[in-house]
Amino acid sequence: MLLRIIVSENDIRSLSIEDVPSSVEDLYQVLRTKLGLRGGFILQFEDPDFNNQLCNLTDIKDLPLGRATLKVLFTADDITDSTLDTCSLPCLSSGDSVDWPDPFPIPQFSHDVELQLKEANCRYAKDGSVMGISKGLKTDILDTLADCMSKISAYPERHHYENVAKALVEKHPSLKEPGSGKGWYSWFHSLKFKLGNYRQKLSAAGCPEVVINKRNAGGSKGKCVKKSKKGEVHYCPDPPEGQSAENMEEKRKMMEAEMLKRDPDHQLIEDLMVATFSQRRKEIIGDQPLITEVISRWPALLHERQIRAEFKRIVTTDLVETFLHELDGLVPSLLELYKAATKSGKKQSLKDILDCLQKDDTNERRRTAALLGLPHYMSGEDPSTVIRMSHGETLDEAMKGMQLGLLIGYEDAERDAFPKEVFNIAVVVEEKIVLHNIKDVAWSYVMLMGVIYCVNLEYPEAMKYSFEFLQRVVMKIKPDQASARVHGLRNRILRYRL
Repeated sequence: MLLRIIVSENDIRSLSIEDVPSSVEDLYQVLRTKLGLRGGFILQFEDPDFNNQLCNLTDIKDLPLGRATLKVLFTADDITDSTLDTCSLPCLSSGDSVDWPDPFPIPQFSHDVELQLKEANCRYAKDGSVMGISKGLKTDILDTLADCMSKISAYPERHHYENVAKALVEKHPSLKEPGSGKGWYSWFHSLKFKLGNYRQKLSAAGCPEVVINKRNAGGSKGKCVKKSKKGEVHYCPDPPEGQSAENMEEKRKMMEAEMLKRDPDHQLIEDLMVATFSQRRKEIIGDQPLITEVISRWPALLHERQIRAEFKRIVTTDLVETFLHELDGLVPSLLELYKAATKSGKKQSLKDILDCLQKDDTNERRRTAALLGLPHYMSGEDPSTVIRMSHGETLDEAMKGMQLGLLIGYEDAERDAFPKEVFNIAVVVEEKIVLHNIKDVAWSYVMLMGVIYCVNLEYPEAMKYSFEFLQRVVMKIKPDQASARVHGLRNRILRYRL
């Protein structure tokens, strides 16, 4: 389908998509992903039944077949107008994350700087002479670039700095440094220093993402920077406009009181959880409270319904549908890989898992085998501290030493690699059950991933590659940043699919 998308009067884009989205919500997600649109917006389309007048898009079936014209109407955050010469980055809240553009769109500098660069670029084109850069000119350039970069992330990676420096000298070759092979290396270092100083301004302005990393007086110099690490889109967002901390605390108390009722109003709880999202993320990321404190202050958070809702607020992706749909597409290839790996006789634990399918080869058990077999297939991983089977032990015995994982209770008399009949699966955090009465292993993995994002937990070291695989390959969250091991497994899966 070919779409003509009117983002603003000066920003009209063309987008080609292979498959027509199944719903309007899916189309919104496509536009957020492909065009980097953020904030609230609605879509209008040119309706041929009304002489191509604009109408609100409420049903995907209303779109004309083949090609259509859409208009984006922002209801919250506006985005900057973009042209080939200006920075086409959305205006994000400080805690938002967006894919780093490659190549980086160098912004329009102030009028006097652009005039100087234009003249210098002409001289460079004639005789290859580079520009003598004054301190004031360099400061203006770096200030503008730092402002644009911080809208994507206040903590760019090394390759992001390189990306910007390279784009700068490609657009303005007169800024190349003489005697340097790359021509942009000094800009790379200058940008790093500039953004470090710029973060101080953001901190003074109250930017949540930077404030939570501000060291207390006498604090450790080696303190770990708290930033998005698992593809969070809304990691530590700004509070809603006009909402104070006191106002959000009142709403938190309302939510807490509602949860004490025998039949709580789920829609009210949802509204209150949305309204207090920024405060909750600030507490969880900045204070790193124990799980008991999180449950005490946010009793609605770790219920299944809110785990799904919170995950979508953080990542803008549906947790359950994405995980299970993508998993089903990967299961056949994973099981074939497992079978091939057991032929040498070295992975007996993996073979034991596959043998369970000989007794009962349902879709549910194939999902279970694919998930439980993953750490056994990954060399060097030990799932024993993360995935535990329990049959008759007391809860204290079963959860002892579990910082994060799944406790699978079963009643089978036989002790197979995984049980045929599961009566209860619980998600455990810091030796405490936070969610239970789950009857399906695949669903428990879904909930575990949701809890990890909701409470901002690190992946368990004993299964870090397995969880990275679930994030980047199954959930397709930041798939381009996969480690070499996960990237290699993804390639092997693709070869089995061909």
